[in-house]
Amino acid sequence: MDTKQAIVARTDIGMGTGKLAAQVAHASLSAYEDADERTRKAWKGSGQKKVVLKASSESGIFELADRAEREGLAHAVIRDAGHTQLDPGTVTCLGVGPGPEETVDRVTGDLPLY
Repeated sequence: MDTKQAIVARTDIGMGTGKLAAQVAHASLSAYEDADERTRKAWKGSGQKKVVLKASSESGIFELADRAEREGLAHAVIRDAGHTQLDPGTVTCLGVGPGPEETVDRVTGDLPLY
């Protein structure tokens, strides 16, 4: 099984580069932890393929999370703790997968690269 993970980050909240990197890392790890053992092993064993994509709004993140849920994909919505640049609870990213590449692409394939 070819596996993949997509991390979708918001572009409308003005995250600095370091903040963006930290939020993407949170999304990757949290979604990975939501995946079943077989999928985690397949993804880790095949190089942990991932892509970072853009979303322009919080509602866009939730629409994608709903699609991931309907597809049966591991996913995680990330909310910032509010210690630095953003207000507490601000939705920053969505991790989708790891999961079958074609299924992840059905959810996120139309989004532009970050």
